[in-house]
Amino acid sequence: MIVYHGSPNQDIIPTFGLGEEKHDYGKGFYLTENIELAKEWAVCTPNEVSGWVHKYELDLLDLAVLDFEQENILSWLAELMKHRQADNSKRYRMLSEKFIAKYGIDTSGYDVIKGWRANASYFYIAKAFVRDEIDVEILEELMILDGLGVQYCIKTEKAYAKLMELKEEMIVVNYQEFNQKYNERDISARENMRQLINSDKNKVTKVFSTLI
Repeated sequence: MIVYHGSPNQDIIPTFGLGEEKHDYGKGFYLTENIELAKEWAVCTPNEVSGWVHKYELDLLDLAVLDFEQENILSWLAELMKHRQADNSKRYRMLSEKFIAKYGIDTSGYDVIKGWRANASYFYIAKAFVRDEIDVEILEELMILDGLGVQYCIKTEKAYAKLMELKEEMIVVNYQEFNQKYNERDISARENMRQLINSDKNKVTKVFSTLI
């Protein structure tokens, strides 16, 4: 399959063991099938510097892939809670441990993790959910608003070995054009999310604290 990585850096060497533990799925190298999203992600920071989209071939043959789109959405939220802090309260710390224990998936046996990207907009959903503001019945609908992106996270040495960059097809990304697109997508998503959260579809019955 063809996948892309948006970055402010022209020179990148995907390396097993690197990356931040506080990213959505922990340490790893993150990619997307959507080149337009990769362009936006390459310039999503306020440094006003043009970015780069790196193009790769990824051979999934014989790789174990965990696809969170095929799992209970609560398992995806539990994975986020392992790596990112959705709230600073003592209540959240206590409840999140129980939530992870009940809905979390052991990802240690997977080479690649596929799932939504919890950027500013998606993490807004996670934060509202742990505050008991979102009914689980509308979670999946929230996750597909505005096409905010699905990503692949390369986790193991075996998976890194099956990733090959097509260096001659690297693309320069104009900061002004694609940073604006990124911000417009984020603003639109937040507004659509707020409308759905405030609509009659959100029964606020099956919420975070009631699911443990």
